[in-house]
Amino acid sequence: MTKLLAESPEPMLHTALLQFIFPFSIQNGEDDKLIRQLKQDGFTRFFLDNKELEDAYYGEGYCVSHEKMERSYLPFAAHVLFPQEKDKDSFRRFSKVNGLAGTLNMPGRSIPFQVLSTDIFLCPFQVGFLTIRAQLVDAPLPFSVALEFADRFRTLEDATLEDKGTIIQCGDKSFDLVEDFVFENLAPSLRPFLDQSELDGAYFETLPFFVDERMMVQAFYGFVPDDDEDELDIGLRFRASQLDGLDGDGSPYMSASDPDYIRDYCQEHSYNRWGPDTYYMTNEQTFCCLSRAKPEIAAKLANQMYGEYYYGLLLSIFHKIVLLKLSNLHSRLRINRDYDEIENLIFLINKFSAKFYFMELISQSQGREIFFQLRKVYGNDALFDEVKMTLDDLFQYQDKFQAKRRDTLLMILTVFTVVSGIYGMNQVIEDLKAPIDWSKMTEYSPFEYLALFLTFTGIAVSILLTLKELWNGIRSRRRKRYYSRE
Repeated sequence: MTKLLAESPEPMLHTALLQFIFPFSIQNGEDDKLIRQLKQDGFTRFFLDNKELEDAYYGEGYCVSHEKMERSYLPFAAHVLFPQEKDKDSFRRFSKVNGLAGTLNMPGRSIPFQVLSTDIFLCPFQVGFLTIRAQLVDAPLPFSVALEFADRFRTLEDATLEDKGTIIQCGDKSFDLVEDFVFENLAPSLRPFLDQSELDGAYFETLPFFVDERMMVQAFYGFVPDDDEDELDIGLRFRASQLDGLDGDGSPYMSASDPDYIRDYCQEHSYNRWGPDTYYMTNEQTFCCLSRAKPEIAAKLANQMYGEYYYGLLLSIFHKIVLLKLSNLHSRLRINRDYDEIENLIFLINKFSAKFYFMELISQSQGREIFFQLRKVYGNDALFDEVKMTLDDLFQYQDKFQAKRRDTLLMILTVFTVVSGIYGMNQVIEDLKAPIDWSKMTEYSPFEYLALFLTFTGIAVSILLTLKELWNGIRSRRRKRYYSRE
């Protein structure tokens, strides 16, 4: 940790808008019940054709054009992100206006904020997102204070000593943990629907990048213009990406000191198309826009962060979660025993690649470039290549296994048919013609009893194999219908 020297005054913000995104896993088969509960809690289903919602959730002075947001995505992506019907293979969004005023208290400082609204997304593959939309109300506001608030608020559970000293005050209620504030005040009915079947205390079993129970942060920082600065300093961009706010003494700090490292990092993780006044920073924890543009332009940039870029971020996170989930399912397969699970995994991989993962999703060049930047940061392309290799391996194994099983079954049936048909039926076929004289069987020789046994066994095996194939076909169709609804 490097404490910043006070050689220049602290940059001030006229706007600090933040969205905290918490990915979670929904319990299997509980979607409809959760939807009913959300509606009882005051959440409204979000549809693009309801233009009354364009300025409902984002605070005073901000508006997201539904028409522009739909045009930003290609039709097959818009169908998933903005469904017209209640399609389970889509991003079903439920939103609620909160308008809650609160204060984040930490040693030596209090930061007032307002929770504007809350989103809950129910997505395919049992994935969900909870988004908390907040605004810092004090303006002008020191940049370091905004970063410190973002870093503290995104921590659901206390991970450091600094976190333990943080308290959220909302009305007459006080919360020692952000988790309690979120699940008691903002989404009180969500916790019972979270899937914790695999790991006790973990909300999503396949999120190795979801570290220390921290939420993702999407932010817009509007800087007060400074005539003495030609551009937004590279150190500000690095700190925004890393959420380097205040140290234990209340002084601004940076979590790196080597200038070459900071320069290389910003070069890799920033989108500079509108520099030197506006930059976008991306990493696995944050996606933020820093701008010293005039207020009217800053409002348009903030609207984009609330609109098309917000959905682009959610889609990138969704891709990574599902790819990790598919890889996790593959790692748990007992390849010589879990034949049904292999078939299910093949179906899920094909479903994901066909319906949700496309190289081209966004129609506008700037949005497309930012989306590619996010996908690169999350490593989704590499994960997708790995999953496709898994699919090829599973196909090869399944083909070899099925061919071996068919050969073995064919050999058994051939031998059984020859023995029971030629030997068995020739020995006792005359006695089995109607009406059957059962008394003749008491006079059979041992070979005739063997022939009779082989005859009835052949008939029984044929019936059992036919019933088994019918049952396997029914199970297969049921599984496909079940997974297609996920």
